Amino acid sequence: MNQTNIFIATAVAAVCGSAYAAEPASMLPASNPFATVSPLQWGYPQFDKIKNEDYAPAFAEGMRINAAEIEAIANNPKPATFDNTIVALEKSGQLLSRVSTVFFSLSGANTNDTFKALERELSPKLSAHSDAIRLNAKLYARIKSLYDKRDKLHLDAESKYLLQRYNTDFVRAGARLSDADKEKLKAMNGELAKLQTSFAQNVLEEANASALIVDTREELAGMSDKAIDAAAAVAKTRGLEGKFAIPVVNTTGQANLAVLTNRAVRERLMAASLARGSHGGKFDNTDVVLKLARLRAEKAALLGYPNFAAYSLEDQTAQTPEAVNKMLSEFARPAVANAKKEGAEIQQVIDKENGGFQLAAQDWSFYSDKVRAERFNFDQNQLKPYFELNNVLTNGVFFAANKVYGLTFKERKDLPVYDPDVRVWDVFDADGKQLAIFIGDYYARSNKRGGAWMNAYVSQSKLMGTHPIIANHLNIPKPNAGEPTLLTYDELRTAFHEFGHALHGMFSNVNYPRFSGTRVPRDFVEFPSQVNEMWSVWPEVLANYAKHYQTGAAMPQELLDKVIASKKFNEGFRTTEYLAASMLDQKWHQLGASQIPTDLLGFEAASLKAAGVDYAPVPPRYRTTYFSHVFSGGYSAGYYGYLWSEKLDADTVNWFNEHGGMLRKNGDWFRKMLLSRGGTMDAMDMYRKFRGRDATIEPLLERRGLTEK
Repeated sequence: MNQTNIFIATAVAAVCGSAYAAEPASMLPASNPFATVSPLQWGYPQFDKIKNEDYAPAFAEGMRINAAEIEAIANNPKPATFDNTIVALEKSGQLLSRVSTVFFSLSGANTNDTFKALERELSPKLSAHSDAIRLNAKLYARIKSLYDKRDKLHLDAESKYLLQRYNTDFVRAGARLSDADKEKLKAMNGELAKLQTSFAQNVLEEANASALIVDTREELAGMSDKAIDAAAAVAKTRGLEGKFAIPVVNTTGQANLAVLTNRAVRERLMAASLARGSHGGKFDNTDVVLKLARLRAEKAALLGYPNFAAYSLEDQTAQTPEAVNKMLSEFARPAVANAKKEGAEIQQVIDKENGGFQLAAQDWSFYSDKVRAERFNFDQNQLKPYFELNNVLTNGVFFAANKVYGLTFKERKDLPVYDPDVRVWDVFDADGKQLAIFIGDYYARSNKRGGAWMNAYVSQSKLMGTHPIIANHLNIPKPNAGEPTLLTYDELRTAFHEFGHALHGMFSNVNYPRFSGTRVPRDFVEFPSQVNEMWSVWPEVLANYAKHYQTGAAMPQELLDKVIASKKFNEGFRTTEYLAASMLDQKWHQLGASQIPTDLLGFEAASLKAAGVDYAPVPPRYRTTYFSHVFSGGYSAGYYGYLWSEKLDADTVNWFNEHGGMLRKNGDWFRKMLLSRGGTMDAMDMYRKFRGRDATIEPLLERRGLTEK
């Protein structure tokens, strides 16, 4: 996943530039690290100097300056030109962009109580600030006057597309509404910002509060001694010395479900995960969701759309809810059939062991690993000794980037970081010139939101003279001191995936901040990152990093062959849990305001049944009340985008294979035609220029194991 706090940070970025172009003088004291561009290389944030109390005055001053800039642009007595209106907007709001980028990045990666309080205070203020820009009638009149004569302005292709996007952005934000309706919209946006912040904060707090607590080591049988010791340490930090705590993280499925031998403990862990945000208490998200769904539907209606999905999807490559529904429904039947076939195999193992119970959600991971072991004669734990984090990064992720794109990396220790475990690298292009600075934040923390994501602290722009500073964030459990960090296969894939987002940001070669890096349609942004996953099991790459952390011995070819042979294993489960979450997202956002239910869990169950994905052993990857992607993270009505993007990804993997695989000429073409272009043109036109045709669905069906009768 890319970016953080999409609703607020991106709304600000969309009307603000950043970093180096001349900016108005700030009234902030020089001691505030945000008062001017950071003196560190390329504006790298001064993490060692930024204090909690620096943010609020920087936001206030940033909004004040930006508002003055907007007024000057809107009231310019000279006729509107591309430079005095559109370029001026691109250059505006630099202080606000600077503080917003750091604040919202750290609110996801390294939050604290002060951050949370300020975030609650800021969200409606920033929403109002954005509305004051997008709903400014004089400003939109200037934009529209340029848009109406765009073909006569002799603009280059990127500038013309920028003008088109500004017009679209303002119209979609409500610029054409009556004054009375604009006031209604402002109130809605302010309330939505508050609710989205509440949802996100509740999810984090609930995850910490929902940790599974057990009394004895024996109850955690199946976990390694080191993992059990870590659970004891977590419990101790919570004032529960002598007990053991297993935190609940992110998705419905929990990693320890694959190893815990005590079924009652597995059941408790799964129940704790599924109940997050819906069992009452301080962090319950039920009312928050219902209010969000209603407000989003009302906002869509005010803007002239039948529902929020119709509003949201119009600006994506899918364009309509009907197109999304068609794709999801076409995958649902064969995916669930595959999942039930896999479930039947698991039930055979349970019966063979005289388990005396029917397969349930808490059993799937534990017993599917047994099926895998029986069918392929290996289990996932055999892989972990070969996937040591540093080796995966330097000899896997970075090695692949060198082979495909010619990049080299040099770690540096002189730049400040916000947590001692965060690492920084300089990234050099094939010609030896520095391309980017890369920040890696790989370990889970209690003050870090779940999942994995990329964000840009500084985005590339020729206009602004800026160079990319890009960060990846994962949530790998940190081992005890002196112990190696050994990754699961999923964590390995995630490291390659998120670095695909990072490459999209690093390779950006655009003029305007509006188009930099990953600022592309939501159902297109996952495509480059998914493509990068292919290198994780590419033989030359795997041979370079998959070495035993103790002996240095290469992963045996036999084990490697089994990994590759088992790639389609459990695809029914993986596709079904994803489809269930995607369909919930669409069900919520395809409701009109008068259709919002009062019984959240009842609506969720009925929706899954109606969609044909209500197979109890495979619950949704996210249930509604902890579905951060769609209720606080910018993927509302957009979670389908992972599968939509994967169609392009699978077709692109075929293209690489057809053209010789891991060759620099292939990487250079992909970079030139796609990764470097950001959002400078229609996304699907961009794909066609790269591929020479539209993507076909067959490679994805084959990958997902949905071609077999």
